[in-house]
Amino acid sequence: MTELYVLDACAVTAVVNGENGGAMVAAIIEAAYRGETKVYMNKINLLEVYYDKLRNLGKPEADKLITVISKQPVIIVSEISDAVFEEAGRIKAAYRISLADSIAIAEALTSGSTLVTSDHHEMDEVEMNENIKFLWIR
Repeated sequence: MTELYVLDACAVTAVVNGENGGAMVAAIIEAAYRGETKVYMNKINLLEVYYDKLRNLGKPEADKLITVISKQPVIIVSEISDAVFEEAGRIKAAYRISLADSIAIAEALTSGSTLVTSDHHEMDEVEMNENIKFLWIR
């Protein structure tokens, strides 16, 4: 059975910036090239990566990063399904987390995927109270 993963922004940032945990994320993406995994990322979470790069290095570098990501075997989810919409709303109302994180969590919950993240400060409580699998990269 193919493993399913959802990446949040900090997972992608770890790879891009060579941070701790980046090698774990790169290994998941490499497995997707071999057809062993499917990797998803909501466009809202990709936006977080984009605006961080835009703010720190400017538009040419931010655009270049999006081009590189678009060539990876990461399925960018551009629309928010009704199920993700409702689940993200429930998660956002129940926990003190960002809207983007609530969408990443909802993507993972509704698809039965593992959420790849390092964002303990917002998601530890979610892990304790929700039926969701996390892959903590650090």
